[in-house]
Formats: sequence, structure tokens, C-alpha cells
Amino acid sequence: MQCHYCDREAAVAVEKDSLKVGLCREHLRERLSELADDDALAGLQDELDIDRSEF
Repeated sequence: MQCHYCDREAAVAVEKDSLKVGLCREHLRERLSELADDDALAGLQDELDIDRSEF
């Protein structure tokens, strides 16, 4: 899968409501930085379906 913002290969792909978006490492870091600066990251964990026991 290709990054949503550039032509690089996506390192991460996220899917919600049948919409799938990929991000390369650089753009993933940028987006996470923006979320952290905006305090939106605090509420994001509740929206994500992550099973931490798998890590």
C-alpha cells in the first residue's frame, strides 16, 4: 500500500468503516506529533481497537 501523502510504501495502514489509509514512517511521525500537540492523542486510545496482550 502507498502512503496517503506521498509515493513511498506505507509502513502502517489503518482501516475504519471500509476506508483504508496508509502512512509511511515519516508521515506517521508527523501525524502523531500533531495529535500529541493537539491533546487529541488522549482520546484516540479509546477509539482504537488494540489488544495490548499481543505485543
